Amino acid sequence: MTIYNIALIGFGGVNRALAELIATKNHLWERDLGFRLNIVAVSDLHLGSVISPNGLDAKTLVEANFAKGGFGQLSGGSSEADNETIIKTAPADIVVEATFTNPKDGEPAVSHCRWALQTGKHVVTTNKGPVAIAARELKSLAGANGVRFEYEGSVMSGTPVIRMAEKTLAGAEVTGFEGILNGTSNFVLGRMEGGLDFAAAVKEAQQLGYAEADPTADVEGFDVRLKVVILANELLGANLKPEDVTCKGISDLSPSDIEAAAKANSRWKLIGSAVRAEDGKVTGSVAPKRLALEHPLAAVNGATNAVSLNTELLGAVTITGPGAGRIETAYALLSDIVAIHAAGKSAVTKEAA
Repeated sequence: MTIYNIALIGFGGVNRALAELIATKNHLWERDLGFRLNIVAVSDLHLGSVISPNGLDAKTLVEANFAKGGFGQLSGGSSEADNETIIKTAPADIVVEATFTNPKDGEPAVSHCRWALQTGKHVVTTNKGPVAIAARELKSLAGANGVRFEYEGSVMSGTPVIRMAEKTLAGAEVTGFEGILNGTSNFVLGRMEGGLDFAAAVKEAQQLGYAEADPTADVEGFDVRLKVVILANELLGANLKPEDVTCKGISDLSPSDIEAAAKANSRWKLIGSAVRAEDGKVTGSVAPKRLALEHPLAAVNGATNAVSLNTELLGAVTITGPGAGRIETAYALLSDIVAIHAAGKSAVTKEAA
């Protein structure tokens, strides 16, 4: 049985949910997956940082109602966050990166990932920024240091679209995709179908916790654009940057637009898509589109996400699942760790052979 020491960078919803799972599921993972997780360090902008080589009790981390700087009360703790020191010096096998990231340059997450990989630590992350902006560099750095850079949760939370396409559809020849990749905008469009105008629908999404106080990234398509870049580069062999993807959001849609679509047996969806042409060039876009009701994405409602993968051998294959949520996204981190564990076992088997 393997024990992986992990360092949590950021202790907001996602990494806190992972700690909850560790507190309640570690014994099951040991039995079913062949490993358990041991938290040896945490760093958080609000709570501070703490290192404990022997491990921190996950249940205590989750249940203690720490105030600002609260990690300073713990042995080995400080009231100040020190992400760089934690990442570089903590006795961790895996760094779990889940901080807020600037979508323009991917920082500070790009630096967090770079520091970890340079010091021989695996990285799992749910951050879109570093994957969309620096995946090629970070994967190369991981390879040079004999570790892995995994990021399944960067596109559809716990729904495994990247690994599904790469593993299960290997050889099916994916030529493009179109998807509903932002639950907030999809919820807003659904409420507009129910009779609300755009402003009222956004307000309701904020009240329910689907939308941030500033919903711009969601409703103007910027969040989806990063996900299109990730999928296009990962599945279509592209080398797109966010600025290469044309982007238009849903804020200009009016109740009359929604009504006209309904009368024509269709509905509006914010669609992120990319296609590879015969010459190999990949183009991506984000835009609201009117889909016929029989389209596989037309029935995807609420905060659910879906991607329809266009393949040469199977036609369209549609993957649907949760695109947000604390536990769902924490599961994506777990799935990345499962992949790291499987790769390690495979390497041992090859050496033995």
